[in-house]
Order: sequence, then structure tokens, then C-alpha cells
Amino acid sequence: MSETVADHVLTRLREWEVEQVFAYPGDGINGLVTAFGAAGNKPRFVQTRHEEMAAFAAVGYAKLSGRPGVCMATSGPGAIHLLNGLYDAKLDHVPVVAIVGQTARSAMGGSYQQEVDLQALFKDVASEYLVEVNVPEQLPNALDRALRTAIAQRAPTALIIPADLQEEPYQPPRHEFKHVPSSPPDHPRASVIPPAEEVARAAEVLNAGEKVAILVGQGARNAVTELREVAELTGAGVAKALLGKDVLPDDLSYVTGSIGLLGTRPTYEMMRDCDTLLIVGSNMPYAQFLPEFGQARAVQIDIDPRFLGLRYPTEVNLLGDAKGTLQQLIPLLEGKTGRGWRERIEKNVGEWQETVTRQAMLDAEPVNPMRIVHELSERIPEDAIVTADSGSATNWYARNLRMRGRMRGTLSGTLATMGSGVPYAIGAKFAHPDRPVIALVGDGAMQMNGMAELLTIARYRELWADRRCVICVFHNGDLNQVTWELRAMGGAPKFEPSQTLPEVSYADFALEIGLGGIAVDDPARLGEAWDVALSADVPTVLDVRCDPEVPPIPPHATFEQVKAMTEAVLKGEPDAWHLVTQGIKTKMQELLPSRR
Repeated sequence: MSETVADHVLTRLREWEVEQVFAYPGDGINGLVTAFGAAGNKPRFVQTRHEEMAAFAAVGYAKLSGRPGVCMATSGPGAIHLLNGLYDAKLDHVPVVAIVGQTARSAMGGSYQQEVDLQALFKDVASEYLVEVNVPEQLPNALDRALRTAIAQRAPTALIIPADLQEEPYQPPRHEFKHVPSSPPDHPRASVIPPAEEVARAAEVLNAGEKVAILVGQGARNAVTELREVAELTGAGVAKALLGKDVLPDDLSYVTGSIGLLGTRPTYEMMRDCDTLLIVGSNMPYAQFLPEFGQARAVQIDIDPRFLGLRYPTEVNLLGDAKGTLQQLIPLLEGKTGRGWRERIEKNVGEWQETVTRQAMLDAEPVNPMRIVHELSERIPEDAIVTADSGSATNWYARNLRMRGRMRGTLSGTLATMGSGVPYAIGAKFAHPDRPVIALVGDGAMQMNGMAELLTIARYRELWADRRCVICVFHNGDLNQVTWELRAMGGAPKFEPSQTLPEVSYADFALEIGLGGIAVDDPARLGEAWDVALSADVPTVLDVRCDPEVPPIPPHATFEQVKAMTEAVLKGEPDAWHLVTQGIKTKMQELLPSRR
């Protein structure tokens, strides 16, 4: 039997060392589905419960493996469902390739069932590379360019293959006019280094500073050794954007933690008081959490020129790879002799760690959500991978989870979409089947799509050498982040019809589908529950009933701001006094004297 176009797509994916395709079937990709069967399911067709989850799993895989993720869907409705996950990839700069079917070519333009203008649909999200394949000779070049572009631009790309073309015999391009051949798959690499004179200018700025702050993002992940050396030479503290939370461990005394609304007080104070700022591989958009304009001289290092000088008026912009650029910079740095700035940062970090511990151990009704992550931090394996969903749980991931060892962590950083935590965890397990994975997810996200994807976890768990996959549900019956936004930003009490969730036992659901399930409503049992979940030989749902009224108060919030919010919620909150009490108790922990 001759090789079909669909057969060749899978052959080429194998040549690119793609091991799995996250997908959902449909008649627009029947030819491709048939090819998976003929190829012995290599690469593996990983069936999620929804095309959006296939895209999210591909994003999680790409973020945590460093390799491109591949997702696949049918035409029309399936292709539309991919969009949210692909936009997540676009905004967080992640290489993902979407392969989608389309109505047969002879039916195009005839309002055929499920016919959608896919090129218009994907024009923005796959703006770096989008092509519809209409003759066999377009392959493999089109697929190769989709993968090469995704890798080079760290972006989603899309390949549209009409249903009838998938089943046609494959014909390779010939050495003819308008035929485009393609080189074999490869992975060329280069280290981009800025000109020496620009590096020297950057060194002058950093050497002149007396109070240096460093902000790192995901683009600094390949430069850990260099970052530590720069921090030591300059006496700087290091803050981390959320996507860069796992770049440096939190047991370094000068790492101040996250920045922004979900950040820490040491980071806020360091940015408030610094006179020099070095930004490495970060496009953190909240400029209000950077130094005041004109306060600090700034240097930025980024591999993408589009983001240089975008968030802060930087004096020197270094276009280059973080590792190579820092290697060029380090010999030009003069070691700081005065240690007052560094000592102040370290003191603030130590005091903050005591503060968040006290906050986590406060009583709540029934469990303090901060304690959930605090207890995890006390016992998490050093090679664990943590995914966090969007919602109030993100606050506790940002502030209470202490990175150490080889830990990795990620979330939907820029799109901040709900529903990514569990499929990210699935992608993480396929990227690293020998490492434990923990997802921190709110009950809103679980009801949105997480419960369905537990079925995907149950289906594929046998493939994972380490079957530890803990889905921790912050079970508070409330769309909690939006509730707090209504209170803090709109001065409005909780609107029950929009915010309250229907009740369900996530632990019982997990047990019904053959997974582990642990329900916790007593803080004294929380540590033990984590121990059991983290040592289980089956993926486990940890269903923790936690207090929705523990406030995610930003570390820079004043008592006047807390008072203003309190006055607003007293207008009509169903449990107003409990809310006020929890807010005051939490904020008071910042004022208690340090025990150091």
C-alpha cells in the first residue's frame, strides 16, 4: 500500500522526535487517525476529553520539556476549541504546533457542514506561521516550517490539512519550479551575544549602582549559575516573575520571591528602594511594581528585541541569550564591598518567611488555604513539578510555595486562563514520566474541565514510571479570585448567584474512576494527607475544604486600603464579620516582631 499524506505527516513527526500528539478525533482528521493506527500509534495519540485540553496539555508539555508540543483537532468545532490553549502558548511564548483538518477541497466555499474559514480563525493566534496544504508536494516543507518556526519564535503555528488530501498518495517535492524541498529535521542552536561595547555600557551602569535589584523571568532559565554570580558581585536581591518562579531556588537568602499583586513584601520593598535594576528574560507587564520612573538606572537582557525597553525606561538594552550575555558581562563587574543593601534584603526575606508561615498557620473555617501550600512546601520532593491554575490558589502558589532543588513550576502567566492546571499536569507527566507532578487547582477550574481530565489521567497513568500525580483542589465553593476582585476593585460585596459553586466531592469522584481520593476538612490532618498523596502509587485527588474568606491581601496593601475594602463588604456580605476577622488576623502577622 502506498504512503498517504497522513502517513507521511506521522513519519515526519517521528523524524522530529515527536513522541505524542495531544488530540481529539473527528471526521475532519479521519485520514490522520487511520494513519496513527497503521503506524502502531507512534507517535502516541493522547486522547484528551476536549480539544482545548489537548492544546493546554501541549502547552504544559512544551513549557516543561523544552521541546515543541503538538496538538491535533478536526475542522470547524474542533479547531475552534483549540484557540484558548493556543493563545496561552502565544502569550507565554511557547512552541506549539496545531495540526487541524478541514472540509474536503471540493466542498470548500459551499457552506458545507463544519466548514469554517480556518485561515481567518488562526490568523492572529498562529501569526508566525499558518499554512493550508493543498497538494501532497507541500509536505514535508510545510510541516517542517511549522515546527522550525514554533521552535525559533517560541510561538504557536498551525498546519491545515483538508480531509480528502490526507488520504491521497504522498508525492515528495521534485527539483522543479514551484516545488519546495526540505532539509531533514534538525535542531540548530546558537548563542546570541550583544556587541562588546554595549555589554561594557551595561557593566558601567551596574557598577555605579549602590542598591541593585534583579528581576528574572522564564527567559533566564538557562543562566542559573551566571545569575547567582551576578547577584553575588553586585550585592543584589533577585525577584522573580511568576513564569520565572522556578529559575532560582527560594532557599537562597537574597531571593525575594514573586513580584506584583501576587508578590512578596521583600520584593515590593526592594523595587521601591533600589537605584539600579537589571531585568533578565522577563516581560512582566505590571510596571507599577517596578521602581518609579526616573528612580533607577536600568539594564535589560532579552533574546527578543520586541520586548526590550517595553516595561521600564531602560538605559542599556542587551539583545542576546541570557546565559551568553551574562557570561560576557560578569568579567566587567566590580564586586561590591559594602554589604548593607544585601544584608537589608536578606533580613527582609527572613522576616517575610516567618510572616507567611504565621499567616499559613492561622485558624480558618475549616482550613486556611495558605496552609495547604505551606504544608506542601514542607514535604515536596526536590524533583517535583508543580502546575497552578488561575484563581485565588495562584496567590498561595506565588507566595507560599518555596522552590528548591530541581523543582519546576508553571502556570498560565499572561493569558491567566482558568482550566490550564490539570491539562498542564498531564503534559508534564508525558514530558517527565519519572517525576512527581502536583497541580494546585481551585474548585471552579475543576468544575470547568479538571474533573473531566481526571479521566485522561486515569487512562494514561500506566505509562508513567512514577505514577505520583496529585491534583490538589482548593474546595471553597466560590469563584474566589473574582469575588475578591469585586470586593477590592469594585467595592462590592459578593454576588452569590455568580460566585457560588454547586457542591460536589472531588475525592469521591476520583475514587469512582479508580484514582486515589483524600478529603480533608481538618487542618491537623493536612500534613498527613500530603504525605499519603505524595507517596501513593496511583494519581490522587487531595480535596481540601478551605475558607473562602482568607484574603489574598497584596503585601503592599495599607491598613487604610484594607479598611476601605472592609467597609465595602460590610454592606451586604453574608458572612461579613468572619471575612473582616480573617483579613485583620492575616494583615497583623506582618506587624509581629521577628524571632530571628
